Amino acid sequence: MSLIRRFDLQAPIVQAPMAGVSTPLLAASVSEAGGLGSIAVGATNATGARAMIEEVRSRTERAFNVNLFVHQTPQPDADREAAWLKLLAPSFNEFGAEPPRTLRVIYRSFADDPDMLTMLLDLAPPVVSFHFGLPPSDVLGALRARGICLLATATNLDEARAIKAAGLDAVVAQGIEAGGHRGVFDLSAPDDALGTMVLTRLLAREAGLPVIAAGGIMDGHGIAAALDLGAEAAQLGTAFIACPESAADDGYRMALKGGGACHTVLTTLFSGRPARAIANRFTALGSQIDERSAPDYPIAYDAGKALNAAAKAKGEFGFGAQWAGQGAPLARTMPAASLIEVLRSELRQARG
Repeated sequence: MSLIRRFDLQAPIVQAPMAGVSTPLLAASVSEAGGLGSIAVGATNATGARAMIEEVRSRTERAFNVNLFVHQTPQPDADREAAWLKLLAPSFNEFGAEPPRTLRVIYRSFADDPDMLTMLLDLAPPVVSFHFGLPPSDVLGALRARGICLLATATNLDEARAIKAAGLDAVVAQGIEAGGHRGVFDLSAPDDALGTMVLTRLLAREAGLPVIAAGGIMDGHGIAAALDLGAEAAQLGTAFIACPESAADDGYRMALKGGGACHTVLTTLFSGRPARAIANRFTALGSQIDERSAPDYPIAYDAGKALNAAAKAKGEFGFGAQWAGQGAPLARTMPAASLIEVLRSELRQARG
C-alpha cells in the first residue's frame, strides 16, 4: 500500500526530520495540514524522545515520523581529539574562551541504545525512519510487529538495495543537494554524490520500493518533478526552517536570508560526518584546517557545539551548524500549515 493511502496524506509532502530544527509543534502542524510531519530524536535520549513523541500526539491524531541515527559506534582517540581541539583553539580564544579539555560521545547510535528501542515499542509511533544505516534485523522485526511503518535514507543504489533486503516499507532518496547530514552508510567508501533527480529516477526503476525524493526541493514545481520521475512523495527540510514553528535561532534565520545561503557547503567540521550547511565563519575554517583530522561523529560535534556557544555568548552567530540544502535561497517565511497549502497549490499548477 502506498504511504499516501496508508496515512491518508492530503499532499505527497514529508517534512524532513532535521535535528536541532524540527520540533513537535512543526511536525504536528505539517501533519495537521495534510503532510507527514517529522521529529528527529537522534540528538536526545529515550526520555527526551518520549516527551517529543507524546507532545506530537497531544497536538495531532494524524500520522508522523520519528527519525533515528544509526551511525557506527564512535571510536574515541585521545590524541586525535586533543589535536582537533588545538586546531580550534584560536577560534575559541577569539571569544575569550578555552576549548574543552576533553570531548564526549554526546549522541548514542540507535544501534547502541536499547532504551530507545524499548520506548519506541511502547509508544509505537506511526512511522520510524533511519539515517546513516540500518539497525539489526531483530530490532526491525520488533518494530514491524508493532505495526510501525519503516523508512530509511539511501544515497545510492547499493544502500537502497540493503534497505529493500531488510524489508523496510520505503526509501528516502537523499541527493547531494540536501541540507544536513549525508545519510551514507559507510564513510570509508567513495560517495558518488548523486543528485536528487538522478537518484530518484534510479531508485524508482531499480530499488523495488516506494521512493521519497529528498534534496533541494523547495516548492511545488520541485515536488512535481520528483513525482514525474517516479517518487511517491517529496521530503522537504530547508523549506521549513523559516517557519515560526521551527527551532532555528535568530542567527540561523538571518543566515538563511543572507548571501551565505547561495553558497552552501558540505563539511565535516561541525560533527565529524559530511553535512551541508550555509557558508559561515565555521565552514570557512575548512580552508585553514584539514577536515579529515576531525574526530569520529559525534565526538567532533562536542567541540563544534562548545565553539558555537562561546561565539554566541559574544554575539557572533557565524559558528552555528546552520544546516541547509542548495535550495536555501528559495526559502519562504510563513507558518507550516500555510506553506503546505502553498506547496499543494503549486503542485496542482505544475501538474496541470
